[in-house]
Amino acid sequence: MNAPLALLNQALTPVINLMVGRPVLATFQVNLRCNSACGYCDLPLNVGRYEMTREEIRMVFSGLYRDGVRFVLVQGGEPLLRRDLPEILDDLSAMGFHLTLITNGTKLTAHLVERLGKLPLTISVSLDTLDREQYRQIRGADQLLQVLEGIALLKDFPHPKFLTCIVSEVNRAEVPAVVRFAREQGFLPVVGAYHWNVGTYGRPDELLMYDRSSAAAVFSGLLDEELIPSGYLRKFVEDNVSWLRGQKLEPCDAGRYSVAIDASGNVSPCLAFPSVGNLLESSLSEILARFNRQKIQACSDNSSCNRLDGRVVGTILRHPITALRSARSFTSQGALS
Repeated sequence: MNAPLALLNQALTPVINLMVGRPVLATFQVNLRCNSACGYCDLPLNVGRYEMTREEIRMVFSGLYRDGVRFVLVQGGEPLLRRDLPEILDDLSAMGFHLTLITNGTKLTAHLVERLGKLPLTISVSLDTLDREQYRQIRGADQLLQVLEGIALLKDFPHPKFLTCIVSEVNRAEVPAVVRFAREQGFLPVVGAYHWNVGTYGRPDELLMYDRSSAAAVFSGLLDEELIPSGYLRKFVEDNVSWLRGQKLEPCDAGRYSVAIDASGNVSPCLAFPSVGNLLESSLSEILARFNRQKIQACSDNSSCNRLDGRVVGTILRHPITALRSARSFTSQGALS
């Protein structure tokens, strides 16, 4: 294929994927280690599982780019525990992926922030509470001060930055304060709900489990106080209200517009489903053909969860005005405070 045709194919493949329902987004667990012990996390972490080398990641994601994947949410575990993460991000960025790094913020340093700022990369820091004891209860580690130091280092970060807050029984009264803090620090607030017993995703923790009507009131309050910027982030909060009230949500993206890939190269429709193939052994097309579409559809029809990464692409496609408002929120981020 000559160069102009190759460039045209690169541009058209993700568009075709959107038309036919193939992935354009991947949630990538770049490592399987974490320095927190969150009560709501049921991922198999810190058990010595194989993590792909930088070279293997480069090979796998070169194939994914050819297949039309363009957006990658890079997470862990805690991704900053991986020493070669900056080089991996360099590789993925050079391929043309749009990257979002999801971190608990405990391992940010001035040098690392400076290096990340040179990449076209957005960053999301997880913070559920501003109370040190509540943080320890939720995250299983006394790390709030380190997170706040990391957030301070991102003050002049040149790209969009998000602060993600997960609502649970422990922190639900404090969520508005966390959102206000996010905006004061120049972060876009992302507020989601704690999920448990959704397929293989979400560990039931009695300390964190909430009454759904009480949690719905938290999200409704954020909307009433207009603490969430317009666009997708507000739509996500509105959908959380609907989900918590037992109402049906629009179809999710799992196995269609998005997939989940762990550090070993295993692929699943989303984090709630078991893997059905490995990208070191099979192509994405071969793995997609193995997905149990009936089970995925049944899960979606049941509105089993409202995970952001499993709904963002489809929501934006169905609500283009929301997408435009989201873009406006991102570009005006500096004025949020």
